[in-house]
Parts: sequence; structure tokens; C-alpha cells
Amino acid sequence: MNDSVNLSAAAPVTKVPATKIRSDFSLIANWVSPGARVLDLGCGDGNLLAHLRRTRQVTGYGIEISIGGVKASIANRINVLQRDLEGGLADFADGSFDCVILSQTLQAMHRLEALIESMLRVGREAIVTFPNFGHWSHRWQILRGRMPVSDALPYQWYDTPNVHLCTVKDFDHFLAVRGYRVLARQVLANDAPVTFLPNVFGQLALYRFRRA
Repeated sequence: MNDSVNLSAAAPVTKVPATKIRSDFSLIANWVSPGARVLDLGCGDGNLLAHLRRTRQVTGYGIEISIGGVKASIANRINVLQRDLEGGLADFADGSFDCVILSQTLQAMHRLEALIESMLRVGREAIVTFPNFGHWSHRWQILRGRMPVSDALPYQWYDTPNVHLCTVKDFDHFLAVRGYRVLARQVLANDAPVTFLPNVFGQLALYRFRRA
């Protein structure tokens, strides 16, 4: 495996103040074992890996296609590889990681099924998070005849990078028909857990799963 960019993970730096850690970051951290080897796909600015390194002492890599995200990850002292996830994870051997994360990137992937298969090949388990297209505000906008725009899905229909929007029920079905074992599921709205009608009131869905 040739690293496009590979910096030491020493001296952690994060752009997210300790008092402002995102609730999804905290939940993901609770699902990751201390000292785990982690691969973060579509790592963006590297803040999630920086948080996991600080709170769970993880090691591993981020993968990011945008030069802006790569530069931000470097500023966070993240080991980052610049590449397109659509090309798959062939450079990584089976079982290379304890956990592979796809955080709020699912909706932008064309070959999602193949990518998740690869995630569970190179990692013992996967964590996937995505904006819930079934949220009531999206349903209401569709009833009014418009494509939904929200904080979670901020793009207009003509400039969106999203190609595979899904709901909580959609992803439940996706995992069930493939026989994946769900270890944990949490749906959030305004940073708080949603237990009543999560497919309607949830804004962000988080799943932890593995092969059966």
C-alpha cells in the first residue's frame, strides 16, 4: 500500500473544542474499543479520527478524495490517504482493521454495496452513519412538490453530490437481506436519541454491524 500522505499520529490536534464534540462522534467512540485499529472512509477534515485517537487511543488511517479535506486531516495529524473510494479497498489486506467507518458518506457513493462488502473484508466490523431521508421534514417538502433541502441534506436537486439517499427502514432492510449482524443502532435528532418512530423523527442514523 502506497500512502499518498502519511504523517505521524503523535501530538493529537483537533479543530473541535472538547466542549463541542459532536454527539455522533461521542456515540461512535463508545462503539470503538480502546487501542483499536481504525480505517475512516471519507474522513473529511480528520476530526473524527482525531477524536477517536484522543479518547480511545486508536491508530489507523483516513481516506479522503478532496485536497481540502486532506490538508485539514494533515493539520489534525491524521495518517491520510488521498484516493477515490469508488476504486474500492483492494490495497488493504483482509482483517487489517478492527473497525471501518463510513460517516455521512454513504449517500454520495455509487457502488455502495461493493464498498460495504469491502469494509467487512478489511475490518472485523463496520460503523455507518447517514442522514435519514425519511425524516418528517423531508416528507413534508416532497408532499409540497419539492425535493427536500435541510441541514443534513443542504444541496439543491441540481447540484447535489448525493446519489443514494435512504431511510432508516431502507438500511434495516439492506442489512437484514444480506445477513449482517447489527451490533448497535442509534438514531439522533438535535443531538438526542430518538426512540419513538425513529424513521420519521430521526435526522441521523448510526449503525454498528458485522458479518453474521
